[in-house]
Amino acid sequence: MTQTTKDRPWLIRTYAGHSTAKASNALYRGNLAKGQTGLSVAFDLPTQTGYDSDHILSRGEVGKVGVPVCHLGDMRALFDDIPLEQMNTSMTINATAPWLLALYIAVAEEQGADVSKLQGTVQNDLIKEYLSRGTYVCPPKPSLKMIADVAEYCYRNIPKWNPMNVCSYHLQEAGATPEQELAFALATAVAVLDELRPRVAAADFPVLVGRISFFVNAGIRFVTEMCKMRAFVDLWDEICETRYGVSDPKFRRFRYGVQVNSLGLTEQQPENNVYRILIEMLAVTLSKKARARAVQLPAWNEALGLPRPWDQQWSMRMQQILAYETDLLEYDDLFENNPAVDAKVEALKTGARAELANLDSMGGAISAIEYMKSRLVESNSDRLARIEAGETVVVGVNKFTTTEPSPLMSEDGGIMVVDPATEQDQIDRLSAWRNQRDEAAVRAALADLRAAAKAGQNIMEPSIAAAKAGATTGEWADQMRAVHGTYRGPTGVSGSMSNRTEGLDELRDAVNAVSDRLGRRMKLLMGKPGLDGHSNGAEQIAVRARDIGMDIAYEGIRLTPEEIVDAAIDENAHVLGLSILSGSHIPLVKEVMERMADADLGHVPVIVGGIIPEEDARRLRKMGVAKIYTPKDFELNTIMMDLVALIDQNPVAAQ
Repeated sequence: MTQTTKDRPWLIRTYAGHSTAKASNALYRGNLAKGQTGLSVAFDLPTQTGYDSDHILSRGEVGKVGVPVCHLGDMRALFDDIPLEQMNTSMTINATAPWLLALYIAVAEEQGADVSKLQGTVQNDLIKEYLSRGTYVCPPKPSLKMIADVAEYCYRNIPKWNPMNVCSYHLQEAGATPEQELAFALATAVAVLDELRPRVAAADFPVLVGRISFFVNAGIRFVTEMCKMRAFVDLWDEICETRYGVSDPKFRRFRYGVQVNSLGLTEQQPENNVYRILIEMLAVTLSKKARARAVQLPAWNEALGLPRPWDQQWSMRMQQILAYETDLLEYDDLFENNPAVDAKVEALKTGARAELANLDSMGGAISAIEYMKSRLVESNSDRLARIEAGETVVVGVNKFTTTEPSPLMSEDGGIMVVDPATEQDQIDRLSAWRNQRDEAAVRAALADLRAAAKAGQNIMEPSIAAAKAGATTGEWADQMRAVHGTYRGPTGVSGSMSNRTEGLDELRDAVNAVSDRLGRRMKLLMGKPGLDGHSNGAEQIAVRARDIGMDIAYEGIRLTPEEIVDAAIDENAHVLGLSILSGSHIPLVKEVMERMADADLGHVPVIVGGIIPEEDARRLRKMGVAKIYTPKDFELNTIMMDLVALIDQNPVAAQ
């Protein structure tokens, strides 16, 4: 280990956006003033899934997990007084990435920026949306074509822009092992590069390869995560050289940004999350060979709800202390030629290569989506079972659970709450935007966009034209749906197999006994109302319920309350489970409960899971919700026994 010329710090970001474009703009400018060196934009679920704020599926979701951007005016307000030519902006957007990039380019041109100098990233990774996050719009093959459209356009017009951020972050959040995270992410990159290869001259292809970047996750197993990053570096270099013949090392460089793990943040003793976040950041910064180029950290209270500006500041200060107070950046790689590290890296690479070969035998990532989804559900099931059994220790959750009251928890519950009036304000602004635009120009631009998509042409230029004409997010996505159709991704539940049976015999006996009294098999209907695509909880409840002998009905994400109640009727369900992690539980559950009552299903117990503050939980109970589960309720067998008891004690169900 030798001292070297001091490195520049990585880009310091916080993932932010909420309520309105104006409010988010104020947050961005405040964070930049505090020393943040790049922007990372979080969009709300309607924007991510291609719906305007006034669409029926957007009800309750506007401004909750990010900023709503419906049109050029919203994007203009989002970056007001922020010179885009000087900024490095990451936009976490996938299915609607071509559209949001088009809006960004249009605003930059309004500012007088030289578009060729813009720097930043659109995530633009649809495959992980089918596997883990659920904000897809169109089927896989046309979605892959749109990813390539963005990459080709950026290569020709915005050479400093990263047109795709292969996102393994949500793979780990969905339960991926390190080997699966490596293989599934690299297979995604291969699918995109295979799609791009015919679009450019062979001599130019290495430059395009060099613009592909990654967005990864770093969990709490520090040594494994650091070795995983070194394995990513080696495997990407290997793929670029052997599969694509890229000889120049600068185009084979593994470039990545990171947000450390949110899956492991705990609702119990949430102050412990500060240490978890710091340790996880070390995994992607200590090793110079595998150091992230940009880091954004969650806040200590994200398992409770939406972080406040102070919470985000605290996470930013962690990065600044490591980058500016310590001597980390003054040294070469601290782990070079370490035998333990080298052995672990080789083991991870061997496992990842085997999984990559398996995916290749299936025809690549696009063809293997259902397989990958079922593997993630299995891995997550195993992870939860280890926590339940105490084999994996989570401090404050299944060990060392005694605690003092936290002084960090203030009267507001330690989180920021979005004003319920925000949604109607956004809808009113959207209506005003439509009323003042040139409708004929919008219709013409949308017709050109649809024609380009239908003809298989690159959609970026007509998307930018539609943005300038005043089209909206929902209108853009409607053209894509009209040409390519919509898609419902696999749930991974039917194909997954539980590897654990401990503690299930008693539950199976209880299910059998109650089913015998009912005269048919107990039936659980799982529903995910609204646009929330975080399906891990719903999947694990469904898998465990199936494993103990219940009948399961689970159609996946993105259902209206009306569709869920119709399914409750059709399936003759004994209990209805709702999973909502976007913060939209109050309006969505309220509508479900009202529709259940109108359908004479008031006797069917309803349970709700999500990130639900206690005040909201009280409101849900008053609506008639039978049981409420939050991230602290990690013991699935306890939840299963609750379900059995609810059905067994329901006099109507027994009739």
